[in-house]
Amino acid sequence: MSKVPLKNVKGDSVGDYEVADNLLVLDKGDQAVHEAVVAYQAAQRAGTASTLTKDQVNGTGAKPWKQKGLGRARAGYKQSNIWRGGYVAHGPKPRSYNKKLTKKVAKLAFRRALSAKIDQGDVIVIDELALSSSKTKEFAAVMKNLGLDRGGLFIVDEASDNLLLASRNIPRVELASARLVNTYQILRYRNVIVTKAGMEALEQRLA
Repeated sequence: MSKVPLKNVKGDSVGDYEVADNLLVLDKGDQAVHEAVVAYQAAQRAGTASTLTKDQVNGTGAKPWKQKGLGRARAGYKQSNIWRGGYVAHGPKPRSYNKKLTKKVAKLAFRRALSAKIDQGDVIVIDELALSSSKTKEFAAVMKNLGLDRGGLFIVDEASDNLLLASRNIPRVELASARLVNTYQILRYRNVIVTKAGMEALEQRLA
């Protein structure tokens, strides 16, 4: 069993949360983590960059000047890519940057990333995270009690409206549900704070 500190919202220790060792993966999965992060970041690209090709640039088909006798380089059309206002040679066109990632690799990457966080002691489990209002200062008070001065990733079973509103204006803080949190989010933050219900949901994903 791996033990994770269990605290309440006041920052007081209330014991340890035990995670079965058979759920953790520490001896493999580094390549899977790399592939998962690259695939996630690639999927964030819009892929909407678009430049004009030769046939899309407005202009006449007439020669700018005659072929010989002027002492200038010959020119065949005004839409040349070497001229200002001309087309772009080999320029980008709309495309998808999505990379294929199998379910098996994605699951291994998630298990490896979360296991590493637990093994390094960067995960804190809190008994519950419920706010009476959507005020930012209430969420900030919880962070102060937990000793978090550099933000962190908060994982809950179900994100309430109060939590979403109270946490969105705090820099370097992200709120995610245990069902949807991904490998990139876990690796992005040094501190990972998980509610007890959220940890149980994560264990189901690890299994």
